[in-house]
Amino acid sequence: MTLDNLIGTQLEAVEPDRAGVKRLLEAANRSLSDAALVDLSNEGRFDMAYKAVMQIASAALLAHGYRTPTNRPGHHQTMIQCLPKTISVDRDTMILLDGLRKQRNVIDYSGDTVSASMVNEAVDQARLLMGRIREWLKINRNEWM
Repeated sequence: MTLDNLIGTQLEAVEPDRAGVKRLLEAANRSLSDAALVDLSNEGRFDMAYKAVMQIASAALLAHGYRTPTNRPGHHQTMIQCLPKTISVDRDTMILLDGLRKQRNVIDYSGDTVSASMVNEAVDQARLLMGRIREWLKINRNEWM
């Protein structure tokens, strides 16, 4: 699979956007800060960590000149599954992030509670992903840093 193969079905081609990537990463940093607030419920913290993951994945696509159409089902799954192609996330990490996506859907639609360990996993993965995209940008888009 290449990202170009997904144009028209799961991705749209856009101009790579330095300012857009910067905004998304700043938003992801705010989401991570909110996820660290201990006064927030576990569900709220989990949501904020997951939101950071999505913002980072969206920034990764945008850095390559793609975005997911948000009016189509499965755009979160597409963003996660593109991470190996966008910022060289390994397959195991992609599977773990997709597991967080699935957990979020269950929680959102069932009202299930979120354990502290689930929150910690989501926050840790979002932080690692932030490090990964920063590393990728330094190597591949250093002029954007």
